Amino acid sequence: MHVILLRDGHVEPAASLVEALRESGVGATVAACAPNGNGRGASSSSSPSPSSSSAQSPPLAVIYEVADDADVMEIHAAIARASATYPHAALVACRRACEDERSGEGRRLDAAALARLGFRAVADDPAQVPALLRELESRGGTTGELPHHSEESQSLAPASVLLPENLSVAVLRAAFEAVSALHFVGDQRSAAQTALAGLAPLARADRWTLYLTDESEGGAPRFEPLAVRGLTASERDVDAEDWLKTFHTDALLALTGSESRAAREAQATAETVRREEGERRVLAVPLVGGDRVVGVVELVREGARARAFTAQEASLLSALAVPVSASLANSARIAEAERLSLTDDLTKLHNARFLRQYLTAEIKRARRYGSTVGALFLDLDDFKEVNDRYGHLVGSHVLMEMATVILTGVRDTDVVVRYGGDEFVVILPETSVEMAARVAERVREKIAEHTFTGGRRMRLRITASFGVACFPAHAQSPQQLVAGADAAMYDAKAARKNCVRFASGLNDR
Repeated sequence: MHVILLRDGHVEPAASLVEALRESGVGATVAACAPNGNGRGASSSSSPSPSSSSAQSPPLAVIYEVADDADVMEIHAAIARASATYPHAALVACRRACEDERSGEGRRLDAAALARLGFRAVADDPAQVPALLRELESRGGTTGELPHHSEESQSLAPASVLLPENLSVAVLRAAFEAVSALHFVGDQRSAAQTALAGLAPLARADRWTLYLTDESEGGAPRFEPLAVRGLTASERDVDAEDWLKTFHTDALLALTGSESRAAREAQATAETVRREEGERRVLAVPLVGGDRVVGVVELVREGARARAFTAQEASLLSALAVPVSASLANSARIAEAERLSLTDDLTKLHNARFLRQYLTAEIKRARRYGSTVGALFLDLDDFKEVNDRYGHLVGSHVLMEMATVILTGVRDTDVVVRYGGDEFVVILPETSVEMAARVAERVREKIAEHTFTGGRRMRLRITASFGVACFPAHAQSPQQLVAGADAAMYDAKAARKNCVRFASGLNDR
């Protein structure tokens, strides 16, 4: 068994760890954590020199000692370099006590935080490392179930959701109102804005930002600003050109990529972080949902005289982060449920329920502004023969292909709906009869020219019959518009199929 002891800077591995590996017969090579990612610099052996074959074989694990006062971002950088240098080795954390017992007070990273940073296993004491390595080896290294020799809990749930003691009545009332307001929101952006509005009275800050976080595979987590309240003095002090750019774009875009170091640390450790960054005082509160951090609330005070955030402010906001996280999660579930209820499972197009809601609003808008709305109703010709001859799986795949063909023939602003079976409806906002006729003919030609595979490398040719109707020329209501286009489609079927017909006596075109 061969492992790498990662040396950070000029700090040599603890003698107790080296001795524990030597006594257990584990071959260990000390490698420097080089800034350029090349950890294979000068090394020394902590056990009897391994054989040449052992030395050349990939290491089972890279062991990194984590001091109680370690900086999270330095750890993150070190393990990123280790992962790049030894991609097939498991990262193992071994705790190392601080020389000054007071320096690490209150900053010790728990096992969950270390796991989030990328460590596959955690040992609280060097004596535990050999047994941990043997267990790791028996379970297939990086592919087996992760061993864990730390006595700490792996849960990301906050240690306490209770409010701090000795809060004033005014603060308690504000906290209660902040939580209560979250029950009346239905989407994530509204939940984020409501949360910041409710939390703002509880701690003064120049700027509040709520970020959603996305843990990308193999890279740094992405921070998406979802809501912002206020700006710092430096952010307000911009020249006219920059001000115009900000005015003409989404203000949240200006904050993309500007999250603080404290926010990144809070996301990595799932712990509330208070930090001084230049002339800024920052408080970052993680929003934990299930087993991951879904977001971070960031408070910033700026200026040479800006006071640091207090422990009570951090404790209060950490407790209130629990209902905020729940509200964001619930609003996301509601939005997903609504999306699914308005989406066709097979083609991923909109469904008939969405059509009713959308067309009602679009007709109201067109009536108010004196514009027009076109509708195409198309039905595939002799589609039953495809199902009967090749089976319904082929037929379903053809419908998925059909959705793609139709989408390529319409504008981004047009709405394509699977109405049912092999029937599709296309709504064309601000479109006259003549324009709708051109769109229908273009889509008809695309369908007729396309070779459908049915998911089995077949070469199927399919056509469709089209009916066209427009508001207000052919209909005065959403129901009349769809019914008129449907009736015109049946006229196309009765004619010669694979053609376009129009509602309300315009079939002489």
